Amino acid sequence: MITKNTLKDNAVPLRKRLREARASLNDAQRQRGGLLMRGRLFTWVALARDAARKAGRPELSAIAAYWPLQDEPDLRPLLSQWVEEGITVALPAVRAPGQPLEFRPWTPDAPMQEGAYGIPEPLAGPTVTPGLILVPTLGYTAQADRVGYGGGYYDRTLAALKDAGHAFTAIGVAWTVGRLEDTHVPEPHDVRLDAILTPDGWVPKAP
Repeated sequence: MITKNTLKDNAVPLRKRLREARASLNDAQRQRGGLLMRGRLFTWVALARDAARKAGRPELSAIAAYWPLQDEPDLRPLLSQWVEEGITVALPAVRAPGQPLEFRPWTPDAPMQEGAYGIPEPLAGPTVTPGLILVPTLGYTAQADRVGYGGGYYDRTLAALKDAGHAFTAIGVAWTVGRLEDTHVPEPHDVRLDAILTPDGWVPKAP
């Protein structure tokens, strides 16, 4: 399914349609889709770490993920598995409106607090600069352009990391129903991701 985007669209009705399409998925689709995405991510990270090790490069050691909102793909079983393997997992925290996110270490038993927009986040403390950032994605294009929720937090965060010269890979995590038509034009501030991961596979390809 591809969500249509016309010249009459603006951000509000577009996001509304994307949310409705996402909410229409049944439990079986969510469970199967989540399992497929977690499996692909697990394999990709394992291969990336192995390739870095063989090439004598630093291995991917820190991953920024997200705490799932209603209807978002749930990656938490995979996050716990990464923690068990010694990978640092971090979750985003809103420092202030209009500012980039900061990523704080997370483990399954980490104390959490309710942050901005009611999203759980680890208590304030040390921050993590991740080599991989998993970005919750509402809509996406074939070129891995992302439509988020309108706050601009991830766009600011990714732009700030790039400006600081930090190397990272950004992967959007989305349901297949979030695919937009090729006529969709990203906003000037939208940061293109390295790839989008869906239950049907990578878009346009694995990073």
